[in-house]
Amino acid sequence: MASGGGNKRAWVADLEGGLAGAGAASERALWSKHSVHRVPAAVKDLHPHAYRPQVVSLGPFHHGDQRLVPMEPHKLRVVARFVGRRRRPVAEFVAAVEAAAAELEESYQDLAGEWRGERFLQVMFTDGCFLLEMMRTAKVIGGGGGGKHDEASGAVGGYAHNDPVFGRHGAVYMVPYVRRDMLIVENQLPLLLLQKLVAVETGKESQDLGDVEYEVKKMVLRFISPSCKTPPAKEHRALHPLDLFRKSLLSGQHQRPRGDRGSAGAGRDDRRRDDDEEANGGIIRSAAELYEAGIRFRRSPTASLHDITFRRGVLALPFVVVDDSTEYAFLNLMAFERLHAGAGNDVTAYVLFMDSIIDSARDAALLTARGVIQNAVGSDKAVARLFNGLSKDVVALDGAGGDGELYAVRRAVSRYCRKPCHVWRANLVHTYFRSPWAFMSLAAAVFLLAMTVAQTVYTVLPFYQQGGNGGEATYAAPAPR
Repeated sequence: MASGGGNKRAWVADLEGGLAGAGAASERALWSKHSVHRVPAAVKDLHPHAYRPQVVSLGPFHHGDQRLVPMEPHKLRVVARFVGRRRRPVAEFVAAVEAAAAELEESYQDLAGEWRGERFLQVMFTDGCFLLEMMRTAKVIGGGGGGKHDEASGAVGGYAHNDPVFGRHGAVYMVPYVRRDMLIVENQLPLLLLQKLVAVETGKESQDLGDVEYEVKKMVLRFISPSCKTPPAKEHRALHPLDLFRKSLLSGQHQRPRGDRGSAGAGRDDRRRDDDEEANGGIIRSAAELYEAGIRFRRSPTASLHDITFRRGVLALPFVVVDDSTEYAFLNLMAFERLHAGAGNDVTAYVLFMDSIIDSARDAALLTARGVIQNAVGSDKAVARLFNGLSKDVVALDGAGGDGELYAVRRAVSRYCRKPCHVWRANLVHTYFRSPWAFMSLAAAVFLLAMTVAQTVYTVLPFYQQGGNGGEATYAAPAPR
């Protein structure tokens, strides 16, 4: 074993060198540049297939995966078509990407040294051209214009109608998978890359990229979320398609989540119970239990995940379509919030809130009936199982985290459920007003009770009247009927 004499150990020298270069400012700058992260193995093990692309690798993290290699020849085919149609030298596109190569490399956390330089540049250029071409041909096929469509032959943008990727056949069988792969947290291309390529092909590389950035965001959002009708805000920056999709889910003309006012007038016992709830993470009952306590559900005016309100016993929730894409989309959005400092916890808070009010098929059926959920996965039990699985091993957020706005809703709902008058009224409504026949039965029972009381009063009243006149009460046998 070497002694600690004049020769300093190599690992000690390396450690001292690292300490010399360490600093809060440099670490902060480094972490702020990362936007594409690797999902930890412990998280992947819970949902192994949710974080793996199915048909195409975008970026370096999954490049070379044997399952995704069949798409590589199509990428090269696209590059030749993409550049040739613009009639701009390949060198101009490559130069634009190379100018941003350092920034693009810093976007990927833990990028291996083998990816520095030409290999990284090639993958960025090839994958960027492929993604732009895929989005544009899908737009043309979908009737959005923006490209040539030969009605006679069915060709789209110069591709044959039966092209397995870029023709109508590909639009049916390939586009859904590419759209899914664009939302995988490890499979992201920075929007900066797409902006550089679009700027060259439109001749705007020497101009302000503000308009180009907005057009790229519209193109990406239209592709990954065709149902989204709200264009992305110009002032909102997005890092990559997943980040853009997340911002679209949180945007909209709405008010921040809040509950009913009146906490200032709560008694000491209520405040003590509120403090106990806060210590327990703001526990809330299931939807069926809330309904039995008198709370009604309705759809929020917007689809923003922020648009959750509770007023006068009505809990408004944003509309959500639950289909085969819901699980992996939410899992990757939650993973991005977990891994990217500064992203916030808004999607995670929404998922935890939905998990807390959906415990069984009964809860899912209630929200479906109220128009909050559109069930496209089959049974109500499958919907409940999906939301319960999303929150598995997710740390509950406290009031100081991204759950702060929803926390007011949770506390207002819990306070409402503690008042017995609301429960009594709900039992009355659910028992006797759930259908016209139940109401008619109640009305008939009340009518018969009133008639019985009236008959009794009219029968007894003459005796009291005779006694009040001072005469002796005489009994008169009732006349035979």
